[in-house]
Amino acid sequence: MVATAPLLAARGVSKSFFGNPVLRAVSIALQPGRVHALLGENGAGKSTLINLLSGALRPDGGAIEVDGRPVSRMTPAYAQQAGIAVVQQELSLTASLSIAENIGLGAYPRRFGLLDYPELAVRARAACDLVGLHEPLSIPVGHLSLGRRQMVEIAKALYRRPRVLILDEPTSSLSATETKVLTELLERLRGEGIAILYISHRLNEVMALCQHVTVLKDGACTADRSLEGTDASGLVRLMVGRDPGDLFPQWQASVSTSNAISVRNFSAGLMRDVDLDIRTGEVLGIGGLVGQGQEDLLLGLYGAIPARTASATVNGASGLPGGVPKANALGLAYVPADRKREGLHLIHSIISNMMLPAFARLPALKLRSRRAERETARGLAAQLGIRGDLDRPAQALSGGNQQKVALAKWMPHHPLALLLNDPTRGVDVETKREIYMMLRNFAAAGKAVVLLSSDTPELVHLCDRVAVVREGHIVAMLERGALSEEAIVSAAMGAEQRQVAA
Repeated sequence: MVATAPLLAARGVSKSFFGNPVLRAVSIALQPGRVHALLGENGAGKSTLINLLSGALRPDGGAIEVDGRPVSRMTPAYAQQAGIAVVQQELSLTASLSIAENIGLGAYPRRFGLLDYPELAVRARAACDLVGLHEPLSIPVGHLSLGRRQMVEIAKALYRRPRVLILDEPTSSLSATETKVLTELLERLRGEGIAILYISHRLNEVMALCQHVTVLKDGACTADRSLEGTDASGLVRLMVGRDPGDLFPQWQASVSTSNAISVRNFSAGLMRDVDLDIRTGEVLGIGGLVGQGQEDLLLGLYGAIPARTASATVNGASGLPGGVPKANALGLAYVPADRKREGLHLIHSIISNMMLPAFARLPALKLRSRRAERETARGLAAQLGIRGDLDRPAQALSGGNQQKVALAKWMPHHPLALLLNDPTRGVDVETKREIYMMLRNFAAAGKAVVLLSSDTPELVHLCDRVAVVREGHIVAMLERGALSEEAIVSAAMGAEQRQVAA
């Protein structure tokens, strides 16, 4: 039997930045009709390898091959011509352009030298139908939720009819329904002979979807093998070099009878007439299908969007904050889901990002103490395992370390309540473990954590209670003893009604 040449391959590629090796003689081969997983902790070199395969970077050594033949100079244009499409974890959409314009960007159909809008609409609609995106094509992408923008990004890749599809954390912001649509689509594409490279930290998805895995650790390939006979624990061992142990810290009750935040008839954005008590010492989870109003609940409490309420107390003060500066002064801290666009200033240094809340609170004309800032940042970096030069721009960090910075910047101000929007989205197993430990310790210190998460096991194993949101209302409040993935999903889908108790 003659072996089929891979559609896309890297052979012994190496890459360094500023003398620091990021990839060391890494090889990978993407075969037609196979879903190939690429795993590794944050900082292992996955993003760099993707950029080499797609022509965004050139290797320092080794070669990129297309259809079994070395490419002398791989570029994004050559990759596109060769049928290689990439869906990055960080979206590349233009908010002011419509869905159709974003999907066709860079490959618009032309007629008499002009953009052929009717043809664009036909082709964009076909791509949208593949991913279950039924919104009008004229809607600006900036008006869509993060999950729907992710589907536009995938449709944009499919619009180009790729032979090789590279997906970096494609389900990190998708609902369960959207994830199911994507899973069925990938099975179909695999049947059509498309080679798929799938990067995800959700190991259950990897086990269900993929047939082969390549594992990177510290820039080197530590495994390249079939997934047959491998379980999720085995994958973790390949990634971290040791037995995974328990991902979640041992749960211990630390909830008090006093409330950090209490609201009655609270409304903000999609949320309507909510009664909610958030207790000191607890991790309160917020679950439900994406786009049901959960984010508006956090933003309204934080004063980032208009909100109204019949009565409210926040850390002992009456009334809602009415603005972000007042919320910060009352001891609230918010970490957004989109760390790169909303949580950090990527072009600025790690130290500057860690000190952002301090800058906002600094009185006018008061001199900054650079030495004190550096000492504080070094302490935070050591506590969270962020290594290297803190004067580097934040964009030089891996996604997991960027998320650590987005959390760490609040710690010097000793917040009384953390409002977290999907804080472990797209981070590796070890970073998740560190974040989980941080949150449980924060609650054990008598403070409150509100955790909005699209990761249902995270809600089950980490939280004291979970409020399930559907259509702008809290339709279930699940206590610790009643927490299960089935209970959360049932309430989110409306399959089961439970009494809501604040």
